[in-house]
Amino acid sequence: MKSPVMTASGTFGYGLEYSQLIDVKKFGAIVTKTITLEPRIGNPQPRIVEVTGGMLNSIGLENPGAKVFIEEKLPKLKGYGVPIIANISGSREAEFVKLADLLKDIGLSGLELNISCPNVGYAGLFAQDADTTYKLVRKVRKVTSLPLIVKLTPNVTDITLIARAAEDGGANAISLINTLIGMSIDIQTKRPKLANVVGGLSGPAVKPVALRMVYEVSKKVRIPVIGMGGIMTSDDAIEFLLAGASAVAIGTANFVNPNTCCEIIEGIKRYMKNNKFSNILDIVGRINE
Repeated sequence: MKSPVMTASGTFGYGLEYSQLIDVKKFGAIVTKTITLEPRIGNPQPRIVEVTGGMLNSIGLENPGAKVFIEEKLPKLKGYGVPIIANISGSREAEFVKLADLLKDIGLSGLELNISCPNVGYAGLFAQDADTTYKLVRKVRKVTSLPLIVKLTPNVTDITLIARAAEDGGANAISLINTLIGMSIDIQTKRPKLANVVGGLSGPAVKPVALRMVYEVSKKVRIPVIGMGGIMTSDDAIEFLLAGASAVAIGTANFVNPNTCCEIIEGIKRYMKNNKFSNILDIVGRINE
């Protein structure tokens, strides 16, 4: 990648909405909004609420499905000259496998397996169990040679066990963290603010948790870690690199300032110049303890 900065899935659409506003060619990669095999209408409204230090969402993986992505979204995305990573999800292993097989020869640079969305109502997320994570990644690995990134949930007791299971299954990288499960209540109506009652918390409030998990996981796996969770500035991004992330993904900040990724890219360049780093890898994991 030309830059260690990419977009986080679900916060940048399919990139098409922003192309007239910012120079997406500077990005390391665009990670698309989640794609499922069939279209999904998502959860009932309201499904986004601002809270102190971030936001709650319960979108529920609304998307037009794989056919529309392949025929309408991807051709335009390819015109940007930026690596495109498709974030994919499914309710069963078979859906992940079928979707990965469908997307393997259409010019993508990689797949991010979303096995950790908290808003889809599955009894247990794949990423909340090491064995199910291993089995799913292994099955997907068998049908595609594309680089596989596995996105993990912080809603577990020990995320390092899940990360190692993903690596053993054939993952090429780990991305973390997905959102923390939270809720907000309107005290006048005494009703939850989200129609889904609970949703995923993102934004600056989750950054210390995300940073800690990147630090822990990067010490336990041999594959690269992509850090995300509350990154709003280049200083935030550099913290993740120092903690052990090889790249970062920007999420909630895109809703506040669509130019955040570009500003963070320039900020990292200034930091490297000021500290006489010639390669981004000179920063990765350089925390002094």
